[in-house]
Amino acid sequence: MPMIVGVVAGAAVLALVFIVVVFKLMWRVAEPNEALIISGSKHRMEGLEEGMGFRIVTGRGTLVLPGVQAVRKLSLDLNETELSVDCVTHQGIPLKVRGVVIFKVGDDFVSIANAGRRFLDQQKLMSERVHNVFAGHLRSIVGGLTVEDMIRDRDKLTGQTRAACGTEMEKLGLIVDSLQIHEIEDPTGYIKNLAMPHAAAVQRDARIAQAEANRLATEAEQQASARMAEATRDSEILQAGYQAERDNAAAKSRQAGPLAEARARQEVVVQETRVAKLKAHRREQQLQADVRKPADAKAYEKRTLAEAERDVRISAAQAKAKETELAAAAEATRVKTAAGAEAEATKARGAAAATATRATGEAEAAAAQAKGMAIAESTRAKGLAEAEAIAARAAALAENQEAVVAQQLAENWPEIVKAGAGAFGNVEHMVLLNGAEGMSDMFTKALTMGGTGLGLARQLLASMNANGRVGAEGSPVNGFGPGGAGSASKRVPVDGEA
Repeated sequence: MPMIVGVVAGAAVLALVFIVVVFKLMWRVAEPNEALIISGSKHRMEGLEEGMGFRIVTGRGTLVLPGVQAVRKLSLDLNETELSVDCVTHQGIPLKVRGVVIFKVGDDFVSIANAGRRFLDQQKLMSERVHNVFAGHLRSIVGGLTVEDMIRDRDKLTGQTRAACGTEMEKLGLIVDSLQIHEIEDPTGYIKNLAMPHAAAVQRDARIAQAEANRLATEAEQQASARMAEATRDSEILQAGYQAERDNAAAKSRQAGPLAEARARQEVVVQETRVAKLKAHRREQQLQADVRKPADAKAYEKRTLAEAERDVRISAAQAKAKETELAAAAEATRVKTAAGAEAEATKARGAAAATATRATGEAEAAAAQAKGMAIAESTRAKGLAEAEAIAARAAALAENQEAVVAQQLAENWPEIVKAGAGAFGNVEHMVLLNGAEGMSDMFTKALTMGGTGLGLARQLLASMNANGRVGAEGSPVNGFGPGGAGSASKRVPVDGEA
């Protein structure tokens, strides 16, 4: 029995040991900085495609079937690669950019799967691959920038580089923890020349600052010297003052005796003066009691009586003035009332006179206007009649000139004969030949002057018709019109006149 128990116990121990050994061979634990990639079986994991043929374990343990599944480790540690890239800027200036990229495999299953596919057996080549990726993008980005942009804003260069490499790094399953641009080398000396103006400006400012400091130091030294001289002067002045005070004290000590005696005499005089003032005051008080008080009482009595009499006279004068004022006010009211009535009457008379004058003027103006209109109408009618007569004569003259001229001569025959006889008015002696026949012939000539005038008129009318000089109003020329025959008479010489 004990033997059976021992055998069973040994078998159990052996079984337990076997189980432990087998479990240890099958159990794999992923360290915090690594991922286990187990291949040989189909597994479905979140975020991964189905049928990948491997599974990923991070931060925990898992069972692996030896001979059926293979286990390999992918490091999740940080890696770094040095960047030394020859670039050409947008200005065509060659530069060498030096930096460092710190990267690692991403912690998510997608990044681990991508990195496992690409670097599981080539993890030492990660740095070289990352260097190639960053070098290409860095050259492209630097080609679009100027040297000034790269110097002044390196963060911009870093950010653009990381952004450009992000997609490719994600495909590789890598993430960039840090990208630093350490140095930008300039073999052409462009950056040095670019800094020279600033360096010169800094040197200039430094020299100006040094000169300003020297000036301020010199001024401070001069002010310190001046203050030292001033302090020396003040010290000498104080010493002189103290010496004067000592001399004054010595003089006062020498004069103390005479001054004390003089003060004693002065005190005696002051006391005597006070005594005299007291005596004078006592005499004044006596005079006040004996003379001034009674005199003031009498004066007060007289003043009071005078003021009473004055008040009585003032009251009487005020009463009389009030009475006079009331009488004057009544008289003024009466005069004002009478003046107002007289003014109203005068105003009424003036208004009536003005109304009458205006009516008279308006009547005279109306009469003058009517008279003027009558004269104008008469003148207008007369002018129209004359115009119509002239127009009629013009028409008649145009139709039968001889008849019109004959009519004018007939109407003015007495004037024509008178004008012809006037030729004899100045003859004192007339000699007639042939006797009675001569006389008869002379009168015949005088009487036939009208016929001559008729001939002349006909000639004038013929010439006017030929020249078109008949007036626009039809009036005959040279006065052959109404009342104008006399002005056209021609003096015929008589036989015997020169």
